[in-house]
Amino acid sequence: MGEKTVEEIAGGGSAGASDSETAGPVINENALLRKLDFRLLPAVGVLYLLSFLDRSNVGNARIEGLLGDVHITGNQYLTGLTLYFVGYVLFEIPCNIVLKRTTPRIWLPTLTIVWGVVATLMGIVQNLAGFFAESGLFPGVVFYFSMWYKRRERQYRISLFFSAASLAGAFGGILAYGIGRMGGIVWANGWRWIFILEGILTVLVAAAAYGFIHNYPDTSKFLTEDERKFIHQRLAADSDATHDEKFTWAAVREALKDPNCWLYGLGFHTMSLPLYTLSLFLPTIISNLGYAAATAQLLTVPPYAFAFVTTVTVAILSERLGQRAIFIAGSAIFAVIGYAILLSNTDPVGRPGVSYTGVFFAAGGIYPACALVLSWPAINVSGQTKRAIANAMQISIGNLGAVLGTQLYRATDGPRFIVGHSMALAYLLANAVVVSILGVRLRNENRRREGIADEIKHVGEVADWRGDSDPRWRFEY
Repeated sequence: MGEKTVEEIAGGGSAGASDSETAGPVINENALLRKLDFRLLPAVGVLYLLSFLDRSNVGNARIEGLLGDVHITGNQYLTGLTLYFVGYVLFEIPCNIVLKRTTPRIWLPTLTIVWGVVATLMGIVQNLAGFFAESGLFPGVVFYFSMWYKRRERQYRISLFFSAASLAGAFGGILAYGIGRMGGIVWANGWRWIFILEGILTVLVAAAAYGFIHNYPDTSKFLTEDERKFIHQRLAADSDATHDEKFTWAAVREALKDPNCWLYGLGFHTMSLPLYTLSLFLPTIISNLGYAAATAQLLTVPPYAFAFVTTVTVAILSERLGQRAIFIAGSAIFAVIGYAILLSNTDPVGRPGVSYTGVFFAAGGIYPACALVLSWPAINVSGQTKRAIANAMQISIGNLGAVLGTQLYRATDGPRFIVGHSMALAYLLANAVVVSILGVRLRNENRRREGIADEIKHVGEVADWRGDSDPRWRFEY
């Protein structure tokens, strides 16, 4: 990838003999990609980091005295978490329909502000009813990236975006340690300040995001006209992002009828249970090893930092080698090792280092697997509305696993948490099976299509494009 003209992109990389007379302005493709990354990734990444922080800080608040102050039992706390994730299951698809009908600059910050307000109010709840409350950011951003980047550039960007979740876990532990020391200021325990301060920060940043979230290439002011043309030609080469596609319910039905869309969802379903049980219950798991609350908050930081490194590393390797399923399954098996270590330690309090090592394996495998499986439909599903629905379906189906996971780590099960760890291990093994089946299915479909038609080039220039059902389309596996 180097310097190219708009005409070279449109013509497949060769400008011909009359370049000196007809070539358009020279665009450095690497420099343009860096410009897009700088403008897009930090903007949406910080929103996701803050929203994931708001979502997971309930685990940090639990060991700072939440249950006693709100007068709820351990089982009632788990019920609150369950209802919290039901909202994700119900509203992901409607949220992406709204995104398709509005714009990213309006919808993404608005969602984040709502979450920030809810998180802030969590800090003043006084009873069980106030604990039940909060969808749509992640699938919305996945669709958003598909309108900016070529197919083979999306996975790495989505993985970087998702790595904000592991950073949120690391920052959450540090912030919870510091904010937890505010016990005695207004309230006896400091957990309320965790919600209030982090929630207010989310609202402030999201409000500012109305100014720094960009819509799509055709209207973004940080691009020159030549850069817009260049991006348009790049996207037209391998995706439908340049089509002026209107929302239709027929495209929604097509996504709902596509078995692959359901398999993408099942791929995340088998990862969401381990993902959210780890992010919600890691402080509890570590504190049950015999550590004080403040120490447990700090000990959550290193596993999340390790997860950030593995997420980025695996994403780079997967992108360079053009392999998806094998890296998802491999990461899931890496996490299985972690849960096997946790389950095999019969004396977690006596040998906390063993269980803590298992946590590193679990986090180091779960996060890269989630990042890759969540980017899969963004690469493979063609048709803008269908892709938006497929992304939302994946999160909705996936979060059913999170709903189940919220009931697994009961207070009476510590410190070994055999039920929770066993279910997470089983789900990870199931994930390896599901993604392997999906990978084989996509490979076989590609081979079948090779006998029908050659792979299409310049999808964006095809007026009657039928989406990924067209035999000229090839899937990434």
